[in-house]
Amino acid sequence: MSDTQHASWSSRWTFILAATGSAVGLGNIWKFPYITGEYGGGAFVLVYLVCIALVGIPVMIGEAYLGKRGRLDPVNSLRKITTESGTDKRWTLIGISGVLAGVLIMMFYSVVAGWSLEYVWLALQNGYSPANAGLQTHFDGLTGSIERQLLWQTLFVIATMAILAAGVIDGIGRTTGVLMPVLFVLLLILLGYSLSNGAAAEAAGFMFAPDFSKLSAEAVLVALGHAFFTLSLGMGAIIAYGSYMPENANIGKTILTVAALDTLIALVAGMAIFPLVFANSLAPGAGPGLMFVTLPISFSAMPMGSVFGGLFFALVAIAALSSAISMIEPAVAWLENNGISRHRATLGLGMVIWLGGAASVYSSEIFNLLDMITAQYMLPLGGLLIALFVGWVLPGKPDSDWFFDDFDIHPTLLKCWYITLKFITPIGILLVFAHSLELL
Repeated sequence: MSDTQHASWSSRWTFILAATGSAVGLGNIWKFPYITGEYGGGAFVLVYLVCIALVGIPVMIGEAYLGKRGRLDPVNSLRKITTESGTDKRWTLIGISGVLAGVLIMMFYSVVAGWSLEYVWLALQNGYSPANAGLQTHFDGLTGSIERQLLWQTLFVIATMAILAAGVIDGIGRTTGVLMPVLFVLLLILLGYSLSNGAAAEAAGFMFAPDFSKLSAEAVLVALGHAFFTLSLGMGAIIAYGSYMPENANIGKTILTVAALDTLIALVAGMAIFPLVFANSLAPGAGPGLMFVTLPISFSAMPMGSVFGGLFFALVAIAALSSAISMIEPAVAWLENNGISRHRATLGLGMVIWLGGAASVYSSEIFNLLDMITAQYMLPLGGLLIALFVGWVLPGKPDSDWFFDDFDIHPTLLKCWYITLKFITPIGILLVFAHSLELL
C-alpha cells in the first residue's frame, strides 16, 4: 500500500486551489471570453451559469464524491466502491478511461503550453514592439519549427513531472498553493493595465451587454459544452483530487467555490484581453490566433507592452501547468497504488507523454486525432458514465448513509443535486456528445 492512499490536502482550501488550477486552463483564456461575446454577452453568461449548475457542478460533485469515498486513484476507487456496493465491476472502466484520457490530452496540450513559454522568452529577449521584425509571422515560424516546439514542449513536460514527483502534499499542494495566488495577482495586474490602456467600454459591451437575439440553439449547445469541459470533467482528475480531501470537507460547498472561481477567472481574463484587442482595431477571435497572433500585436502598440506581454504569457503558462498537473496525477496515483514508486511512475509517464508530444509536433494529423478522440469521445463518455453510475447504479437514496456521511450538506440540497444528476445531467451530456460529433 502506497503513501498516496494516506495523503490528504492540508485544508479544504488546498483542494479548492488544486481543483481550480485543474479547471483554469487555456480554454478559460482563449475560448470562453470570445464565445461569451459571440453568443450574446450577458445573455450567454446567464445560460452558461445554468449549464454549469445542471451539468458541470453535478458531475464534479459526483467525481469528488467517488474520490473521497474510494480514497484511491480513479481506477482503484471505482474498484473499491463497486466491491463495497455490490455493483458490476465493469464500471471500473470509468477510472481507466479517465486515466488514459489525461495522458492522451497531455500529449498535445504540452505542445500548446510550450508555445506560451516561447512567448515569455520572446518578451524577455526582444519584447513586443513594432520594430520587432516578423512579429506577425512569429507564430507561423514557431509552429513550423520542429526544434523550437520540441525544446519548449520538453521543458514543460519536465516541469510538470518534477512537481508530480515531489508528491501530493509537497509537490501538487505546495505548487498550486503558490501558482494559483500568483495567477490571480497577475490577472488583476493585467486587468488594471488593460482597463487603463485599452478600449474598456467596447470590450465590456462585447462581453456583457445582453443580446438575447444571439441565443440560438447553437449558443446553448456551446454553453453546455464549455460548462462540461472547463471543469476538467471525465478525465479522473477530480476523482484523484477528491481522494485527498480532508474528512471534514464539505463536498457541495467546496465544488461550488471551485466552479465560481473558474467562471470568475474566465470573465476577468476576457476583460484583460479584449480592451487591448479593440483599442488596436483588431478582430476578436478565439483559439491560438487570439493568443499568439492578435495579442502580441496589441501589446506591441501599448506602453510597456513587452513587460505586460511577458506577464500575460507567464499567466498562460501557469494556467497550463496547473491543468497539466491534474491531467497526469490520476495516472501517477494509479501506478503508485500498483507498486511502482512515484519517481519511477512520473519518469515513465513523462517519457510516454514526451514521445506523444513529439509525434504531435511532427504530425498535425496526430495532434488533431488526439484532440478529437479525447474531446469528442472520451471526456463526454466519462462524464456520462459518472452521472449514470452515481445516479442510477449505486444503491440507496440520498438520505442513506451511502450519501449523507460523505456530503455533509442539508438533505434537501442533496436531493436536488441527486435528482439533477440522475435525470437532467445525462441529457445535457448527451447533447454535448451529439454537438461534439456534429450531429446537432
